[in-house]
Amino acid sequence: MNSLRAILLGTLAAGLSAGGALADGVVNIYTYRQPALIQPVLDAFTKETGINTEVLFLDKGLEERILAEGQNSPADVIMTVDIARLTSAKAKGITQPLNDETVNKNISAEYRDPDGHWFGLTKRARVIYASKDRVKDTSITYADLADPKWKGKICMRSGQHDYNLGLFGSAIAHWGPEKTEEWMKGLKDNLAHKPDGGDRPQAKSIAAGECDIAIGNTYYVGLMRTNEKEPEEKEWGNAINVLFPTFENGLTHVNISGAALAKDAPHKEDAIKLIQFLSSDEAQRIYAEKNFEYPVENGLEPSEMVKSFGELKADTLPLADIASHRKEASEMVDRVGLDDGPST
Repeated sequence: MNSLRAILLGTLAAGLSAGGALADGVVNIYTYRQPALIQPVLDAFTKETGINTEVLFLDKGLEERILAEGQNSPADVIMTVDIARLTSAKAKGITQPLNDETVNKNISAEYRDPDGHWFGLTKRARVIYASKDRVKDTSITYADLADPKWKGKICMRSGQHDYNLGLFGSAIAHWGPEKTEEWMKGLKDNLAHKPDGGDRPQAKSIAAGECDIAIGNTYYVGLMRTNEKEPEEKEWGNAINVLFPTFENGLTHVNISGAALAKDAPHKEDAIKLIQFLSSDEAQRIYAEKNFEYPVENGLEPSEMVKSFGELKADTLPLADIASHRKEASEMVDRVGLDDGPST
């Protein structure tokens, strides 16, 4: 174990800037988010506080990495997306509670772990991508996705993806398991084909006429419509309208990006300063604008691009409640055979 730990620490030192990993006046961040997406808000933090940041990006295995490093882990702050990953970090014991007056004041309770192990920073909505050419509806509820009106006209990525499990967990919280399962069967029957790809390919399928509506996250629309390197993605993004589906309360399911204080943070005081800053109005705006997301607080204005999608009325269901139904939602996806696609 000591040898493994030494290897991991050596690898980390190579991944972080020279001399930065264990230096004072620095916060080490482990993240699943691409560094370019978080750098603007980290630069703003350094400018305000004089505290530097070092980023280690991992596309998988972040929790396992920190567990293997143990008490010697250089990780101070974890930044990631999706309530499932945040609750997983807590469940695996790599976070510690933070009950901070500033953070609690800046972030509403529904976007915080009840025990203080994670905090939402930005939010994204799980919405409907609708063909500009073929869909005249200006509003569609989540329940409507099971309406036979849409038979053979819906595209989506795997039901087992975290983004969809979050939506299904939210449905269970609102409707209960029996109603949600019947709804999921109707959704399956309405699929144009077997679920595949990510959210952006669903917009591509709409542009190609393979389906009329799809389930996707809001921020992908901004990414597509501003993609100068791949003009075909701009075509996909401009082929769709964004519709904000709702539950019976008139509100739309949202998920979050968030942060957590690492269990053995070696620079705990500075790490808390970073989390305090990330929770501020200024940081929420910077972070959300870069990623075409929404500030986690409803009173803060999103970017002009995000405003162009339409008005978001975010569900106030606590994210912890949604996360508690994740396993149930995953089992339901398998039981219904959602990822097998339509029966006929």
